[in-house]
Amino acid sequence: MKQAPSEAALPRGFRFAATACGLKKTGALDLAILSSDVSASAAAVFTQNLVVAAPVMLSKKHLQLSGGRMRAVVVNAGNANCATGARGEAASLRTVEETARRLRAQPEEVFVCSTGVIGVQLPVEKILRALPSLTQNRRPSARSFVELSLAICTTDTRPKTAAASFKMAGKRIHLVGCAKGAGMIHPNMATTLAFVVTDAAISPALLQKTLNEVTRRTFNSISVDGDTSTNDTLLVLANGEAGAPIIHNGSKAHRAFMRALQEVCQSLALQIVADGEGAQRVIEIEVRHAKSEAAARRIAETIATSPLVKTAFAGGDPNWGRVFAAAGRSGVKFDPALVDIKMAGIPVLRRGQPLGFNERAASNKLLADHVPLIVDLHAGDASARYWTCDFTAEYVRINASYRT
Repeated sequence: MKQAPSEAALPRGFRFAATACGLKKTGALDLAILSSDVSASAAAVFTQNLVVAAPVMLSKKHLQLSGGRMRAVVVNAGNANCATGARGEAASLRTVEETARRLRAQPEEVFVCSTGVIGVQLPVEKILRALPSLTQNRRPSARSFVELSLAICTTDTRPKTAAASFKMAGKRIHLVGCAKGAGMIHPNMATTLAFVVTDAAISPALLQKTLNEVTRRTFNSISVDGDTSTNDTLLVLANGEAGAPIIHNGSKAHRAFMRALQEVCQSLALQIVADGEGAQRVIEIEVRHAKSEAAARRIAETIATSPLVKTAFAGGDPNWGRVFAAAGRSGVKFDPALVDIKMAGIPVLRRGQPLGFNERAASNKLLADHVPLIVDLHAGDASARYWTCDFTAEYVRINASYRT
C-alpha cells in the first residue's frame, strides 16, 4: 500500500486536474476534476442525513439516469452548496452541464460534489470561469492526482491517498483513491468525500454491491465526533482499460477485487481518523464474542462516540469504567459479569471485576499513536471493529471558529 501513489500505480485511462478558483479564502487549491477517457461503471454511497446538499441530490439523479455509467466528477471545497435552495440546485446543474460540454459527454455522465460551509450561496461563476483551463489541463499523472487530493481538503492537515493492485488473467489491475475528512465524521455513510478509480472491468450492479459491502467495514466503521455531514459521497469508477476480462460475482477475480477495494477504502478511512480535528491518536475498538455482528458493532460504535471515553484517551487515562459504562448503555443485552476489557494490551477487567495494574505504565501505553481497546462479551461468536480518535481541546478550538 502506497499512500502517495507512484506513476506506475495509477489505473489506465484516468486524468486529473486541480486549480484555485477563489472559493477558499487562503487562495489554496479548491476545484478539481477526475475523468475517465471512456465511459466507466460507477457506484456510489451517499449521506443518510435528511438535510442533503444540492450536489448530492443531482449526483444521485445522474447515477440513476445514466444506468451507472460515468465519465467524470467535478468537486469543489470551501462551500458545501447546502441549504441554498433553487439557486444552489442551479449552480450544481450549471457546473455539470459546462463540464459535460467540454468533455463531450452527456450531463448525466458527470458527478458534482461540494464540501465546506453550509448555508452560503455557491459563487458558481468562479467555478465556471475556471472550468475551461481545468478540463484542458487534465493529466494522467501522479502529481495531478495528488493536487486533486489537496484541492478537496477543508480542515484536513494533509491529503489522503491510497493505492492497491492485483493480477487477473495476466493483467495488473490498479486501484487508487483519495478522500477528505477531519471533522464532522461519523458513519451513515461516512462523513467525507472520497473517490476511487480502477481500470478493472466490472458491471455497475456488481460494483455497487461490492462497494456497499466494503463501505460497511471501512468508511462506516469510523467516527471522529459523531456528526454526519450533508454532503457525504463515496464514488468508485471502473473503466476496464487494463484489458482484463470482466469480473463476475463470486469469482476468484471478484474476491481479489474486493480485497483491493477494501485495502484502499480502509487506508483512506483510517487516514481520516488519524487526521481527526485535534486528534493525537487512533483508537481501534474490537468487540469480541457478541451474539451478532450487529450487536458487536453497536457496542463498538457507542464506545467510539462517547466523549468521556475519547477525552480519557486524550489524557492517557486508563479509565476502563467509562468504556464499560458506554457498552452498558448501547442498548445491547449482555451479561456484565462475563465481560473482559483490555486497554493497550493491558487487562483491566476480567469477568466483570477490576484487575490490579500499573497505572503509570498503562497511561504511557495509552499515549501511543495507535491504541487497541478490546471488549470481550463472552456471549457468542460474532465480532466487529471500529476506529475513532481521541477528543482534545484543539477540536473545540477548530470548530468554535470554523466560520469566523
